[in-house]
Amino acid sequence: MLFKRKQDISGPTPVALGVRIFHDETMTRQAKALLVHLLTATGAVFAMLAMLEAVQADWSMMFLWLVVALVVDGLDGPLARRYDVKTNSPNFDGVLLDLIIDYLTYVFVPAYALFQSGLMPGWTGWFGIFVITFASALYFADTRMKTKDNSFSGFPSCWNMVVLVLFALSPNFWVIVLLVSFLAAAMFMPVKFIHPVRTERWRAVSLPMALAWVLFAGWAAWVDFDPQSWAHWGLVITSLYLLGAGAMQQVIHGKEG
Repeated sequence: MLFKRKQDISGPTPVALGVRIFHDETMTRQAKALLVHLLTATGAVFAMLAMLEAVQADWSMMFLWLVVALVVDGLDGPLARRYDVKTNSPNFDGVLLDLIIDYLTYVFVPAYALFQSGLMPGWTGWFGIFVITFASALYFADTRMKTKDNSFSGFPSCWNMVVLVLFALSPNFWVIVLLVSFLAAAMFMPVKFIHPVRTERWRAVSLPMALAWVLFAGWAAWVDFDPQSWAHWGLVITSLYLLGAGAMQQVIHGKEG
């Protein structure tokens, strides 16, 4: 009896306490993993807000919402890996959720803007939206889209970035037709395109370049794509790097980059 009383007074045993702490930490990890999924899902809301602005031809606000969605897309990946969402929140498929939202924000809304803005007049507009949406749907389902170093094999359907730069520069529609055709074909070419966060080679340069692109994009949209803005030059320089860095790695380091 005395032994039992002493055991009761002493509180939970170390083993019981350890089980409780482990359970609490597990629940915390599960909650954080679920929050990452919820963060990813906000991209669908931003896609809708961008589309509503596009319908009203408020291109600057549309792109600002797309930039916000791009920032979320840049954050949720590292967070998903940090909190291991596949293990801690397996009821939601983070990869599928990300692909759905990326198609809306990277492809669908920008293609509509390119068509409706008049940058591709007449038949060229129809050509643009058909090629962009069709080729991108195939690319998103392509199981070969990622390389061994977590880069992309082929142009990764970043039409949100391409179309924003086109709005800033307003080139001749034939230039846009050729660019759209080339990039659509490049989706299925063995050409490497870097992921600014996950591609380790040159990441010390690539990540700042990507962050600079986001800042220039937000700046250009904020000033309503004023042709006198220095943001345009920043967009051109950072875009050329992000588009060409992977191919340069292949030239320097071989096919695998």
